Amino acid sequence: MFESLQERLGSILNGLTGRGALSEADVSAALREVRRALLEADVALEVVRSFTDKVREKSVGAAVLKSIKPGQMVVKIVHDELVAMLGDEGVAIDLNAPAPVVLMMVGLQGSGKTTTSAKIAKRLTERQGKKVLMASLDTRRPAAQEQLRQLGEQVKVTTLPVVPGQTPVEIARRAEQAGRLGGYDVVILDTAGRTHIDEPLMVEMADIKAAAKPHEVLLVADSLTGQDAVNLARNFDSRVGVTGLILTRMDGDGRGGAALSMRAVTGKPVKLIGVGEKMDALEEFHPKRIADRILGMGDIVSLVEKAAENIDAEKAAAMAKKMQSGKFDLDDLADQLRQMQKMGGMGGIMNLMPGMGGMKDKMAAAGLDDKMFGRQIAIIQSMTKAERANPDLLKHSRKQRIAKGSGTDAAAINKLLKMHRQMADMMKAMGGKGKGGGMMRGLMGGLANKMGLGGMMPGMGGMPDLSSMDPKQLEALKKQAEAAGLGGGLPKGLPGLPGPGGLPGLGSAPRLPGLGGFPGLPKGPKK
Repeated sequence: MFESLQERLGSILNGLTGRGALSEADVSAALREVRRALLEADVALEVVRSFTDKVREKSVGAAVLKSIKPGQMVVKIVHDELVAMLGDEGVAIDLNAPAPVVLMMVGLQGSGKTTTSAKIAKRLTERQGKKVLMASLDTRRPAAQEQLRQLGEQVKVTTLPVVPGQTPVEIARRAEQAGRLGGYDVVILDTAGRTHIDEPLMVEMADIKAAAKPHEVLLVADSLTGQDAVNLARNFDSRVGVTGLILTRMDGDGRGGAALSMRAVTGKPVKLIGVGEKMDALEEFHPKRIADRILGMGDIVSLVEKAAENIDAEKAAAMAKKMQSGKFDLDDLADQLRQMQKMGGMGGIMNLMPGMGGMKDKMAAAGLDDKMFGRQIAIIQSMTKAERANPDLLKHSRKQRIAKGSGTDAAAINKLLKMHRQMADMMKAMGGKGKGGGMMRGLMGGLANKMGLGGMMPGMGGMPDLSSMDPKQLEALKKQAEAAGLGGGLPKGLPGLPGPGGLPGLGSAPRLPGLGGFPGLPKGPKK
């Protein structure tokens, strides 16, 4: 998300930080470019004007232009205004009300209301232990109620049985009553949408709200909506009274202007963002972390959270112990590749690494992408158990069989085996030094060497290996990252972290013990 905006703002602000002194003309020229970048990212014109006016007002004062590092001060001002535009703090869905808490999902047709309803139900059930009931109020769209029922089965959440002929208001009343009598904690009402905003839709939404008295009215909007996002948000808020926003398809939108515009115009918080089609592809919206990502500062806290959610601690401990004795077979490699996929793949991880967001395109151009992971896993799965345990068995005839089974060729198999040998050597060396494996560190290093990208990923050993840490260690690392300012706001410490052109206060906080499963942090561009 925000890739194009991140790239444009990064180059503009780096131009400022590279100068020893700034004039008002320098600031004005940079802000013209910032304005253009925001408009190209589909941020609404009124929001862009307000943002640039505030930044200009704070950036042309004597305190900035005559400071020791004026460029860095401007970067800080831009960062702070981005946070203010997105909302100072993340706001979760409010469940502080007598059960059942009714959540009403509204939005246009095709925005992702039904899928998002199921994602929220899964999240509340699995993470908070809530008993959830879902009800489809869409009586017009063919098979809409059946779609929600099937999604309910998929996420193991009850859906209200369909009674033919009932109106949306009648279904809403029945859902609230069923939730109360059935001892449910939360009732999610998936309302109907239209291809565009019209009066019948708004009347229906208002009638449903009056009947169900929802605790939250959540507007689900497609992040690709662009400039229309502002009108959409205003209309729903004025007629129904929106309490929060949920933006879908954030993984497919390099611009992200809807997120900036809707929050700024309505004043209503973005509570969740959809980042994929899978039922667990839903994330909390943390304004400070998003601002960090937009300015290329990375998001270490989110990275640690992803690790805590996806890494199997017992399996990681067993593998670390195994590798201390110098053993690392192709089954282990496949496990590491799958773990990378669960954490968002190469692109997702790079976006969260400080200073590494811009590396994605270079790595993709070199063939180092998530599709390659799938091909490598297919190759390993086409081998026998004995071959996976002992790659030395793989002679010409066996490679031909594996190539046919995986839809690849002998060259791809040879590249995989070479990468495995390099990784096994790295793992053995790390284990021998008592570092407990360094699984993902070895994986990333092996992948980089395989593609000839070793020089692009310096400092491989500077960060701890997330895959070999237990939940308590991950939680401690998360708190340390937050304390160092890496989860929101400007980094307060960490030597060598690149921020946009370098930020004030670097080196003032304790150094993180490192993320070792990932490439080490570069030292920033040479001045």
